[in-house]
Amino acid sequence: MKYFNVVLPLAMMAGLTLVTNTAQAQNDRIYPATGSPVIGSVSQTSPQGIQAKVGGNPQNFVAGEIVKVLFAGDPPALTKGREFALDGQYDQALQELKTVNVDDLPRDVIKADALFYTAYSMSQLAIAGKGNKQAAKQTMLGFASKHRDSWHFFEAAKVLGDLALALDDKEGALKFYGSLRQAPTTTAKIEQVYLTGMVHLHGGDAEAASTEFDKVIGLKVDSVEAARLQSLSKAGKASALAIQNKADDGLTLVSTLISEMNPTDVEMAARIYNAQGAIYEAKGDNEGAIMAYLHTHLLFSGQSDAHAVALSKLIELWPKVGKPERGAEARQELQQRYPGFGK
Repeated sequence: MKYFNVVLPLAMMAGLTLVTNTAQAQNDRIYPATGSPVIGSVSQTSPQGIQAKVGGNPQNFVAGEIVKVLFAGDPPALTKGREFALDGQYDQALQELKTVNVDDLPRDVIKADALFYTAYSMSQLAIAGKGNKQAAKQTMLGFASKHRDSWHFFEAAKVLGDLALALDDKEGALKFYGSLRQAPTTTAKIEQVYLTGMVHLHGGDAEAASTEFDKVIGLKVDSVEAARLQSLSKAGKASALAIQNKADDGLTLVSTLISEMNPTDVEMAARIYNAQGAIYEAKGDNEGAIMAYLHTHLLFSGQSDAHAVALSKLIELWPKVGKPERGAEARQELQQRYPGFGK
């Protein structure tokens, strides 16, 4: 895959790249995943993370444990666009970011951030069926090839995997997700295994999917993030069990997940109820499947990819219970909200 070779020559990225004009960067503000923001000057970046001078001393921040960086010299549109992107408001993010003249930005790290959040927002919209997936892929590849020293590198690789999966490119998805094995955090390495399982599930290979999910489920974890990936893997395994004609086992698993579910975790809830819907379908219980997919549709539509799947299932299921008009309503909503779904 040519585009994979463009993005992932990790051996070439081992060294840190000096960020120019450190003097103007004294008021960079780094937001770690835990703890208070740190004010200093970003001096070096790599796919592994960031080094900053804080009070005259170097301090390292690991990629995957950084929420964001506000750089001295950020234009207001980039600051707003970044916040919108991090908040999941991708349309608004692009409205702000398209007004940023990247060539005029004073530092390479600022240029990299502007390009990354533009590519990221385009990609999330495309994955949700609201944009061109190929164009988003090329934009993210452009960022990754031009800024190989960015701390966003592994984020970009994951998004490229998501896009490949949305484009039914199983080989590309496995390669992009596979790069997460080189990421600096344990959570990213666990996520790589989970995502590999999702690729196999997407391709209908339930046995291979279950093998990957079981690897995650069997881990002894010591973080909230890793425990969450275990729950997502259980939801994935439940869907795999439905494909393997083990619907009763899948239903037992997903029922436990529902009882333990945090309803504020929209991604988790949507994936669990979609798994439940797939299990009821496998059991031939159309009404049960409809009720499960309606949970995603009515309560967790904020997870756009899972919501689109739920709508597509409701299109098929409503006529089977004598309500074709409801199926037509679901089709209309799918076409309006996710015009690129399935394309």
